[in-house]
Amino acid sequence: MPRMFGTDGVRGLANKDLTARLALDLGDAAVRVLGDSGTKDDQPEGRRRALVGRDTRVSGDFLSAALSAGMSAGGFDVIDAGIIPTPGVAYLTSVLNVEMGAVISASHNPMPDNGIKFFARGGFKLPDSKEDEIEAVLGQDWERPTGAGVGRISHDTKTATDLYINHLVSTIAPIGADKVQPKPLKGLKIVADCANGATSVVAPEALRRAGAEVIVINASPDGYNINKHAGSTHPEQLQAMVKATDAVMGVAFDGDADRCLAVDEDGTMVNGDQIMGILARAKKRAGKLNHDTLVVTVMSNLGLKLALKDMGIKTVQTAVGDRYVLEEMLRGNYSLGGEQSGHVINREFATTGDGTLTALTLCNEVVQSGKSLKELAADFPQLPQQLVNVPNVDKMAASTNAKVQAAVEREEQLLGDTGRVLLRPSGTEPLVRVMAEAATQQQADEVCARLAAVVAEELAL
Repeated sequence: MPRMFGTDGVRGLANKDLTARLALDLGDAAVRVLGDSGTKDDQPEGRRRALVGRDTRVSGDFLSAALSAGMSAGGFDVIDAGIIPTPGVAYLTSVLNVEMGAVISASHNPMPDNGIKFFARGGFKLPDSKEDEIEAVLGQDWERPTGAGVGRISHDTKTATDLYINHLVSTIAPIGADKVQPKPLKGLKIVADCANGATSVVAPEALRRAGAEVIVINASPDGYNINKHAGSTHPEQLQAMVKATDAVMGVAFDGDADRCLAVDEDGTMVNGDQIMGILARAKKRAGKLNHDTLVVTVMSNLGLKLALKDMGIKTVQTAVGDRYVLEEMLRGNYSLGGEQSGHVINREFATTGDGTLTALTLCNEVVQSGKSLKELAADFPQLPQQLVNVPNVDKMAASTNAKVQAAVEREEQLLGDTGRVLLRPSGTEPLVRVMAEAATQQQADEVCARLAAVVAEELAL
């Protein structure tokens, strides 16, 4: 059977793939793996606590109720933080005395989908081994606690949200001895697209507390409109609004606000690679870029790596997925990493990608540098890129087929230091993604087309 946990928790169509029963069982299994509860003389012994948050999908209501029920029946006291960004749950799990955190969200996916993922004590995503343990005991009967051993469920959205916002603002505006909140973003006029998602309250409030003038769009969630023609996957409204209001820049989040993309004053997109470049240079200048290294994935543009190299900044490359970026950051004690999609992990302040934190630090760098976002992004030009999906092929043979590998070598020799090629098997479908970067778009298109033709012919099922 396929593994239930994917790269970002358990995902599926809510009430079909991801049911209330499954959420209940996941809560029940998680408490068995991540902590135990018992009683002594009818009093709680070793009482454990869990924090649960969700995005704005309508299905989050019944899934959070079921997940919390499973946890509390297993002896955990559950704090339901309500609607809060995924990185907010990660942060609160790291600072509150809780054994674990759980988020109900499908991130940038359409509204009908949903998902459940867990954070261990300290705010880090679970390793594969712990997820496998949860899956192994899923649905099993066991001697559940009774009497005083069962858990309670409390609801406290305001306290959780305020703690998280205070943390976010303090990253660029720490309160000094005078107890006054600095306003480092004063005079900065920006547009924030909240995707009708989990940061609809958090991001506007955090940016305003830091002094920015914020024009907010898509921050009226109704349970059904999350990510709908809005946010980081649909930035058209944001681009138009930045130009219409003469804002200096805009920021766009996804449904659970773990990613952030930006728009300059002309309405031009600034992607995750460029954002990472801007922040890496700022950290190096401040002496806070550990080992002068940025962690990226194989999908990051070669233009970013070449620009950073000229600035004395090295790059370390991982597989696609923010969990793999974080694993490498922890292994090598690196302080900054992320993905082209806008997941940026700033380990100085967070244990996972945090879109609102990224927006705050990016805005702060615009102010501190005295340059516009357009000027900052121009230092990290993106090489033309083409991506073609080749379906109905033996994806695992892409790395072993002699003719495919020979074709890859030919194209790499042709490109030299001016480009690169990448073959990446899909994680869920029988297809291979063929990507090429080159000095011109025409060259990238031609290289990609030639390679895709070889892959289709040689690996056809």
